[in-house]
This record gives sequence, C-alpha cells and structure tokens, in this order.
Amino acid sequence: MSVPGADRDERSPAHAAGEPRRGGGSEARLPPTVAVLVAIALYALLPDPLQLGPRFGIPVLEAVLLVALLVTDPRRVTNESRLSRWLSLGLALVVVLSNLTVLVLLVVGLVGGQAEDPGRLLVAGLQVWATNVIGFALVYWELDRGGPVARARRRRRDLTPADWRFSQDENDDSVIEVAATASGRSGWVPVFVDYLYVSVTNSSAFSPTDTMPLSSRAKLLMAAQATAALLVTLIIIARAVGAIG
Repeated sequence: MSVPGADRDERSPAHAAGEPRRGGGSEARLPPTVAVLVAIALYALLPDPLQLGPRFGIPVLEAVLLVALLVTDPRRVTNESRLSRWLSLGLALVVVLSNLTVLVLLVVGLVGGQAEDPGRLLVAGLQVWATNVIGFALVYWELDRGGPVARARRRRRDLTPADWRFSQDENDDSVIEVAATASGRSGWVPVFVDYLYVSVTNSSAFSPTDTMPLSSRAKLLMAAQATAALLVTLIIIARAVGAIG
C-alpha cells in the first residue's frame, strides 16, 4: 500500500541548496594543470614557421601564469581573488588565441604553397586540433556559472546563470540509478573533465552532443571552436594526407 506523497518525497532534491558538492566544496587543481602543460608542450614542438615570435615566448608566458595560479591554490581550486580570476581567464585566452593564430598561419602556408614537408604539416595539424580542445575546455571551465570556485562553494541560487546544461542537470525524474547522480539530488556540479569532454565532442562532431549551450557567449564560443576544428580536419589534415599519398 503506497503512502500519499511517498514517491514525491523519494524524488525530492536531497541537496536543493547545492550542498554538499562533489569534491567536498572544491575541485582538484591537477586535471587543468596537466591540460595546460600538454598545451605548452604542443606549442613548443610546432615547426619554426608556425611560432609566434621566439620559440619559447608563448610557452614561458603560459608557464608563468600557471605558476602564479599554483602558488595560490597548489592542490585544490579553493581560493579566488579578482587577480587570480583574471590570471586564470588570461591563461585560457592565451592558449586559445595563440592556437587560433597558429591555425591561420598554417592555412596561409597551405594556400601559399609553402608546405614543404607534408608529414610535418600533418603532425602540426594534429597539434593544433589537440590544443584547440584544451584551450576551449579551459575557457568553458572558467566561464560557466561563475567559474570553478563559484560552482563548488556557492549555493545554487547564488550562482550566475548557467552557460551549459549537462545531462545531470535534467535527470532528476529519471530511473533511480540514473537520478542518483542528478544535480538536484546529489549536488553534482561539472568539473574540468566534464568541460574537456564537451570540448572533445564539439571538436569531433562540430556541434553539441549531450551538453547544450544556453547563453549567447557559449554558442559563439562553441561555433568558433567547431569552425577551427573543421578547418583543421577538412583543409589541413586532408591536404597533408593527400600530399603524403
């Protein structure tokens, strides 16, 4: 015999205020740090014609910004000041903008017939694609709902409007084992790996998959990323593979 309201109580959000959050109110610094280090290495290994200024100019700038953030929060992303916020956003933008500039140089080199080593060109195209994934993942991670510190520490009603809607944000009414990890029940919030996945799928499918952009800036960013990935896939890699064959 069912008790009136029992199903409603069972499905009611256990953490409507957003506490406790996944990770205990903070996010591990390691995943985004590893991603930035990979982006630095990918840029440093680009051919000389694709370097912006001195070979280690951009990597050193990115490393300095990363070290400044690590000094503030070496293990977990728990503290945020106006300076650290700008440093973190600046690092993400440096990765994205430098990589987009490299993409332009790569396309210009192809159009101008300067591709003397198609094999090296293919590798450079893959480097640009991978850096594109990392850079935009960092931007998404920094922007959505006020950034990683806000997502982990603020109550949901105090967060800025979401830029992306994840599957967990709409699973409260699903079957029990799926609803158990829904945002409203478990206090789930996206972390860097979730945004990295969004970035990978957007660069692969050239469109959103399971995570939908909500704000205009999110749509514009995903459009820019998909366009850059499409250029790499259809123009650079295709041209290089054709030259090798």
